[in-house]
Amino acid sequence: MTKTGHGRMTLGAMYTGLGLTVVATILPYVDRVTTHLLADHIRAGYPSYTDARVDSAVTTYLVLLSVAGALGVLAWLWTIRAVKGRKRWARPVATALFVIGTGIALTGLLTRDTSGDTGLPTVLGLAGTAPSLAALVAVTLLWRRSRPV
Repeated sequence: MTKTGHGRMTLGAMYTGLGLTVVATILPYVDRVTTHLLADHIRAGYPSYTDARVDSAVTTYLVLLSVAGALGVLAWLWTIRAVKGRKRWARPVATALFVIGTGIALTGLLTRDTSGDTGLPTVLGLAGTAPSLAALVAVTLLWRRSRPV
């Protein structure tokens, strides 16, 4: 598969998705030490929270986002290996992982918490959806191939 331009494009989209997943996973940690968007977002939604409680909520989000990111990285690596190995099941598995990953990303972007606002600030929520765009391209390219993977 990697010898064709189409195969290189597919793998390029997959490696882009892997990179975007890593960036989306690291971004909340960068925010924690720089802009504090997540902490400020929580503080705005829950003004009665103490600093300790805000910090605890931020830590909880970091754990959840880290687990999702780590699973995303593993999914990308496994799928890239399957595509490179021309496994017959690569297309349906890549499609299923795309649907699952997009569902998780949209949940992070759109779910409202008890304050009435989204749980994540928009910037972090959108960053979490970026890998899904690369996945959409990769899955589309996988299914457009004329012969089975």
